[in-house]
Amino acid sequence: MKPQFINGNSLQLLPNNAAYFLALEQAIDAARTGVSLETYIFADDETGRRMAAALSRAAKRGVTVRVMVDGFGSKNIFDTIRRQLLTDNVQVLIYHPKISPFTLRRNRLRRLHRKLVTIDGRLAFVGGINIIDDMNSPAGHLPIRYDYAVRIEGPLLAMVVEENEKLWDRIALLNFQLNWRTRQPLISETIASGKQRAALVVRDNLLHRSDIEDAYLEAIDRARKEIIIVNAYFFPGKSFRMALRLAAGRGVRVILLLQGRMEYSLLYYASRALYEDLLDAGVEIYSYHKSFLHAKVAVVDGRWSTVGSSNIDPFSLLLAREANVIVDDSRFAEELRASLLKHIKGGAMKVDPDSLHSQPLWRRIVNWSAYGGARLLLGLAGIGGKNY
Repeated sequence: MKPQFINGNSLQLLPNNAAYFLALEQAIDAARTGVSLETYIFADDETGRRMAAALSRAAKRGVTVRVMVDGFGSKNIFDTIRRQLLTDNVQVLIYHPKISPFTLRRNRLRRLHRKLVTIDGRLAFVGGINIIDDMNSPAGHLPIRYDYAVRIEGPLLAMVVEENEKLWDRIALLNFQLNWRTRQPLISETIASGKQRAALVVRDNLLHRSDIEDAYLEAIDRARKEIIIVNAYFFPGKSFRMALRLAAGRGVRVILLLQGRMEYSLLYYASRALYEDLLDAGVEIYSYHKSFLHAKVAVVDGRWSTVGSSNIDPFSLLLAREANVIVDDSRFAEELRASLLKHIKGGAMKVDPDSLHSQPLWRRIVNWSAYGGARLLLGLAGIGGKNY
């Protein structure tokens, strides 16, 4: 399904975690009627407790507050906060709580990965930032995660609220919380508050299975000058890789900023097996080392841009619930582009094609073994097909 662009919005780019949490806390503290938050990770750390306190304050003054977290992403790190939120009359739901570490069944791998917040039906936040401390990382001492979110006002809110309400009502019904289901629309009118044109694009397992990937592919196919993609977990299928190669072949400058620090070893090495083919086609690849890259954004031709939760990997594109905002606005795109180029210059190293071609045999074996292992797991899970 093609993105449904809506005019009259006011969008604010939030270029890091600190900016997002400040704006989110202020919005929750100003809420009067309703707050609804979806996240993959809600950690019991300083940031998690800070956001939980804001949610509790809102509930205590009579605001209807709803929180939904993923049962895998927040497993074993949300229990204490969950109990406190429930005590403070916050409604809390867990998306797919039953997890087995030994299953590859597709329905168990379908997670709530989107990060979406609505406030009073008057503003919303969509992006890639979980509720977790910047310093909460596998290494324990690295600087902030590099990520983005968008603050939204205007008619696009109706789509964000509708998406949030549909999922909340479905999960509330499955959990026999009929009294928590939406009783009336949380937004009654959509007033233009700016001049920006934008769309909400989601991925689910019913009507929107490939909407986010299709939006990317359409933008790549239409590109004439420049494509910048920043993605934390990059393991695209053949069609996506072909689109990038074709774009570079027709003279488009294609820039990829990808994860430089190892977080998940299988994906880290598997993605590197794809580098040679892309570099040979003229794609520029930069490896981000300053901190953990968590961003899922792109800018095409200084006009089309996207910010959201969806990585370019099988988990996001084939399994998880995701949400991205696509913006058709040169001012927003240029602001995001300037931020991306700043991070590329200050925190990344360009991957040299000659060095990659001359890498030792053992490294090639590691990369291609990881690629084969990743494809095997996709096959066992019944996803991916010939595209991977």
